[in-house]
Amino acid sequence: MTGRFSSQGAGQGTGGAQADEAVDALAAPGRATENPSRSATNPEISAGGGTDELPAALARAVEEFTAHLRYERGLSEHTVRAYTGDVTAALRHLVTRTAARRPAADDRRAVTLVDLDLSALRSWLATGGSAGGAAGGRSSGVAGGRSGSGTGAEDAGRGDAGRRPARRTTVARRAASVRAFTAWAARTGHAPTDAGARLASPRAHRTLPAVLRADQAAAALDNAARGAAERDPIALRDHVLLELLYATGIRVSELCGLDVDDVDDARRTLRVLGKGAKERTVVYGAPAAAALDAWRTDGRPHLAVAGSPPALLLGARGGRLDPRIARAVVHDAAGSVPGAPDIAPHGLRHSAATHLLEGGADLRSVQELLGHASPATTQLYTHVTADRLRAVHDAAHPRA
Repeated sequence: MTGRFSSQGAGQGTGGAQADEAVDALAAPGRATENPSRSATNPEISAGGGTDELPAALARAVEEFTAHLRYERGLSEHTVRAYTGDVTAALRHLVTRTAARRPAADDRRAVTLVDLDLSALRSWLATGGSAGGAAGGRSSGVAGGRSGSGTGAEDAGRGDAGRRPARRTTVARRAASVRAFTAWAARTGHAPTDAGARLASPRAHRTLPAVLRADQAAAALDNAARGAAERDPIALRDHVLLELLYATGIRVSELCGLDVDDVDDARRTLRVLGKGAKERTVVYGAPAAAALDAWRTDGRPHLAVAGSPPALLLGARGGRLDPRIARAVVHDAAGSVPGAPDIAPHGLRHSAATHLLEGGADLRSVQELLGHASPATTQLYTHVTADRLRAVHDAAHPRA
């Protein structure tokens, strides 16, 4: 079952972790789909570039770490590239910093992971976590001044003069990346110690993106249902896409990765493969069931072509639906409702979780539905309306 998800990010014509929570910020709406065909030996990403400029020993370590993330931890391609890019950037900074600090007699010795220490990692974060980051000047001064105590995290957000400061979530993700790398390096014998064990990062501001009110969500789905009444295959697909996203709260990548046999009509459940290749079961209601029936009867057969994958949702050319198309559908659906915020599929996921909690669902059930490894992540949705607080207070408090 895992193999079919290896092509989730593919376009329509192709047919198609638990990662640290800091990396969840990468699932922001509008992100381009990833290309799973990238090789483990070519971990290029805008933040860190390739490993060509690294000494051979460091480049090999990065490639082995990439393979570990991909094949042992089962992280998504986007997460793998993010981690690898951050680690590559940190090691390039280490090479530059070490060369600037060495006596001339030591210039010929290649930089290895033996040279990586907490001070170097703090220095890298203080530059904003970029691929370059000169060793001297501001960055090394900050790191050196904080080498005995503190984290350097406050300065990490400022970056070099003239450079736009990195967001707290970005700095937190970069710190998580290098901590994962140094822990792996120490565990596998690539490094004598875990240099990042004491590397702290700023606490991210956890704010909930815009969500639809329950009446706005209902209006968006009603508009989609009216469009599907014409029995156009694309309109039928868009309707079931919206119904399933809102009914189940699954991620857009999880939805696009579903196959036909992942649907259990009798129990009205979906079998979903989420982050870290963890399988879970989610439920959906009668409106989504009706939309599913209409799509499979009058929609999918008209889009399927010879060689189409067993994907539940298909693109216009018969391949597995591209998540970018799903994002456009959600944007259009939200735009059809006057006064509704512009949301993406993750906003619909947030809306579903919020409405479940406001409707009385317990936190543990919502956590299971969303596939969160930690209840702390689900607690983000425990903001409730003043009306709901008043109703709970009136019903439960003896002196209400």
